[in-house]
Amino acid sequence: MKKSTGFSVIALLCMIAPVMGQQSVDLAMVLQDQKIGAVNRTISLYENSPGAVEMNAAAGDGLSVLQDISFETGSIEVDLKGENSPGRSFIGIAFNVVDKDTFEAIYFRPFNFVATQALNRSHMVQYICHPDYTWSRLREERTGKFENEIPGPPDPDGWFTAIIKVSEKSVSVFLKDRTQPVLEVERLAPGRSDRIALWVGNGSSGRFRNLVLHKD
Repeated sequence: MKKSTGFSVIALLCMIAPVMGQQSVDLAMVLQDQKIGAVNRTISLYENSPGAVEMNAAAGDGLSVLQDISFETGSIEVDLKGENSPGRSFIGIAFNVVDKDTFEAIYFRPFNFVATQALNRSHMVQYICHPDYTWSRLREERTGKFENEIPGPPDPDGWFTAIIKVSEKSVSVFLKDRTQPVLEVERLAPGRSDRIALWVGNGSSGRFRNLVLHKD
């Protein structure tokens, strides 16, 4: 009996181990509990999809900082929905958020998912590190190092799942069910913070759902 019970406990622990350190975040519930701090945006429930939230369009970048949720290294999985609106759809996740002006982010330009020009196709996914390393500075000084094309990109008007793997020194970006990263970069931030945020760019709105954090 004791031997059998011991085996059962070990088996149970083996089943639990893969999900330890994982945190699923219901963004709609977090919003309703007033645990999201929006900066330069209004955030609301997205009625077209249960559990989703929406940030409105406005001039400048927008952040919705998740309160009482910490993340430093590991992976961030999230469903994103932008739109096929050239120059007006920039959507992603900010991490290592110090304040509204100081953070790292990975974001997508869905309108470039259907771009016909090779140059525009190479701008589908982007890493930035504000305030020093904006997309324009990185594009000018380190062309092609911090943005990339996505082979077989998603529907620009539909939901897609991004997985952002953050280590101490690098960031890798995947789309769900793909084994190869669509972007791999070195981190440029000098410091570290454990706050993360939903992010949209200048003139852009965005929708978010199914946030899952896998923490190291």
